[in-house]
Amino acid sequence: MTPSRSESSSTHHVQQATMALSALRDSLTALSMPYVLQGTAAAADKATLIRDQLGDYILPRLASLDAPLLAVVGGSTGAGKSTLVSSLVRRHVARASAIRPTTRRPLLLHAPTDAAWFDTDRVLGSLSRMRVDADAPASPATDHTPRELELRACEGLPEGLAIVDAPDVDSVVEDNRDLAATLLAGADLWIFVTTAARYADAVPWEHLRAAAERHITAAIVLDRVPQGAQIEVEADLRRRLAEANLAEAPVFTIPETALDDDGFLPESCVSPLRQWLGALASDAAARQDVAHRSLTGAIGSLLTQSELLAVELGSQEAEHAELRRAATSEHDDALARVIEATEDGSMLHGEVLARWQEFVGTGDLFRSLEAQVGRVRDRVTSLLRGRPAPAKRVEQAIGSSLVELLVAESQRACLATERSWRRAGTSQQALNRALAEVPSQTGLEVVAAALVHDWQRQVLTLVRAEGSDKRLTARLLSLGINGAGVVLMILVFAHTGGLSGGEVGIAGGTAILAQRVLEAVFGDQAMRGMTKRAREDLCERATALFANQAKCFTDALPLPTPSADTLREQLQACQEAATSLRALPAARGRRTAGRRAR
Repeated sequence: MTPSRSESSSTHHVQQATMALSALRDSLTALSMPYVLQGTAAAADKATLIRDQLGDYILPRLASLDAPLLAVVGGSTGAGKSTLVSSLVRRHVARASAIRPTTRRPLLLHAPTDAAWFDTDRVLGSLSRMRVDADAPASPATDHTPRELELRACEGLPEGLAIVDAPDVDSVVEDNRDLAATLLAGADLWIFVTTAARYADAVPWEHLRAAAERHITAAIVLDRVPQGAQIEVEADLRRRLAEANLAEAPVFTIPETALDDDGFLPESCVSPLRQWLGALASDAAARQDVAHRSLTGAIGSLLTQSELLAVELGSQEAEHAELRRAATSEHDDALARVIEATEDGSMLHGEVLARWQEFVGTGDLFRSLEAQVGRVRDRVTSLLRGRPAPAKRVEQAIGSSLVELLVAESQRACLATERSWRRAGTSQQALNRALAEVPSQTGLEVVAAALVHDWQRQVLTLVRAEGSDKRLTARLLSLGINGAGVVLMILVFAHTGGLSGGEVGIAGGTAILAQRVLEAVFGDQAMRGMTKRAREDLCERATALFANQAKCFTDALPLPTPSADTLREQLQACQEAATSLRALPAARGRRTAGRRAR
């Protein structure tokens, strides 16, 4: 039979919704929120619940809208859930206990003819399966909460309806509470069990309000109602249900009573609930209406909760950016201090200045500079004609000073970044990874020494290239390539901004002398060009050094996944699909999806 236009449209809408919701589930499966922020733990728990609900309920139900309804029996600690379940099917399938908390494997009961719907991970796929014989005794309590689902065929259940006995929603055991939340999120129908003494407790009402938000069909079982208190207690309960937008939820009241000889609740206490469930199971239209409402309600609630995840991912991205900014900023500042130190004359003191004085002659040259600047050219001429003093010691002094400066600022930037990240306290793992990659002091010294050595070689290359003109050969040879290179290095640093006192005059004289020497050999224009290129080359090498160290930190920072924008785009696609599904008649959806499931 050729499908009608309306059926084709329904199929299209279901397919669109399946694709959009599957993409969302995949993103949540790969979700990474690596930074420990105030809301991270709660967001991670929420993401797990949403992901499980997508896989456990929404996608399976979307693929098979005619599958049996899944009714989850949940409620407060000691409310009598297990006794109620056993009484409904008249078989001891769920072992009740007076010891709290009762921890055991959740139980799924189904009609024998519906076994194929539940043997696979079609529903509640986050839980492993364990099938037991229909006549097997009830499973005992355990010392832990296994994420397993016990499957049991039961003749007492009608076809089209399955029942799950869930852990307590308010259990003192966290695993019990988490498992109960997972099961309730995977349900088409809730049977919520409470008592006359505990129906007003806060935790159960949190779940009931969530049921209202999902538009899920819920039935309330009010257990252990004292004689004579039924009218008053039931009236107050119905008032509270109306305030929670659950006014249409049926209420089944079970009075305080003794169990019968078989250990079950009296038939008169459970037959109204059994009849209600049986009528729902036997009415295909009613079942599909419940399934459709629960499905669309679950999607809507899920999308609202997922928006909070997008907000948290935005906070994660902001933290990543802030930690990255702290690392790059500290290393940028260190680079700026290095550049400043090489430009303000502060390099021309101590060992460098002493070796420079040895190189050019005697200290009396500098003492006479202030009064006899006009005689500098004569001194230069004399220097060029004479045998040049060794330049190697000046070069070594410059190299040692530069290495010391680079290492000191590198360590300073590293420590500042470490302090900043520790103060943030949001990613100790990232800090550990970064510190493992950052070179040690010895390693820094090796790296800095190689940088300075390469720079000094490049300075000599500049001198050699500039002096390749034969007309300059004699002058250059009289000074020497190394000597001219040292003079150029000195000129790179020969400013006076960072000096004071008597050093200013010395450094100023040094600058004048170095400049006149290079002018005499290469000319003014060439001297300025070489100085500029040497400075730029040193700056580029220092920039690369600090950039590489900063990268040790920034590469250690994990990126949150997916991005907040990506998640919001996926949520928008899911919202559009959900709108289409809500407008889809339940019967059409059932016919379309049911053929695929079977």
